Amino acid sequence: MDMINRRRALVSLTASAITTCGSQEATIASFDDKTDQVNTVAKYEILMLVYPRLTVMDLIGPQHVFALLGPEYKTRLVWKDKGEVVSDTGVPIRPTQSFSECTTNPFILFVPGGTDGTLAVMEDKEVRTFIEKMGAKATYVTSVCTGSLVLGSAGLLQGYKATSHWLALKALEKFGATPVADRVVIDRNRVTGAGVTAGIDFALTLTSMIKGEQYARSVQLMMEYDPKPPYNSGNPKIAEPESVKMLEAMTAPFLQDLDAVADRISKQT
Repeated sequence: MDMINRRRALVSLTASAITTCGSQEATIASFDDKTDQVNTVAKYEILMLVYPRLTVMDLIGPQHVFALLGPEYKTRLVWKDKGEVVSDTGVPIRPTQSFSECTTNPFILFVPGGTDGTLAVMEDKEVRTFIEKMGAKATYVTSVCTGSLVLGSAGLLQGYKATSHWLALKALEKFGATPVADRVVIDRNRVTGAGVTAGIDFALTLTSMIKGEQYARSVQLMMEYDPKPPYNSGNPKIAEPESVKMLEAMTAPFLQDLDAVADRISKQT
């Protein structure tokens, strides 16, 4: 079964098992591979930034969830142009819209994280200007992992609580944000997720805010999101001290670069 037919079958199967809840729509829409490619403005536009050397898992989990919000929601993978970008693990990604083609009034603005690729976009004035402009009009301003640092560099987290990957969490203070070591943090219309795999938790949480808890529960069930990790080592509070020390040592150069970038940006603003 090819990927499109498999997805259509899964969506149809789930839709048949969901009933409406009050007046709120609770049917997961079918996937139309033809109309989904049309570059016309939808009722609810979701702009997901992609950039060279992003962490692709930050992007894919939320994108999968957003794709199931319904036909009135359209997810756009946006970059300066439509040229292919490559993730930090070598996965090629094709943007579907350039900055100039994007709506000026997005429903969701989303930024994934990374390491050196994230530092590069934080210092990229064109990217910061785009994020600032879109964030000023977006209904929801969101991120996963170090994507929150990109929001911060564009001035969008000043006075807000937010989260990030645990290794980079403290750096949010440099952008006027209050770091919170939670899996998902909601502060008004800012919704941020912690590191990498928290993207699914983030997207399901945001889905419940948009379409209700029952809808979000049904999406989670369709995804069979029932994590049972092989090790009790998913965050620094429960991981073995040796693991924490090893990662801190491995990422020390990146964190030093992050501090330097944040300082340079703060001097520019």
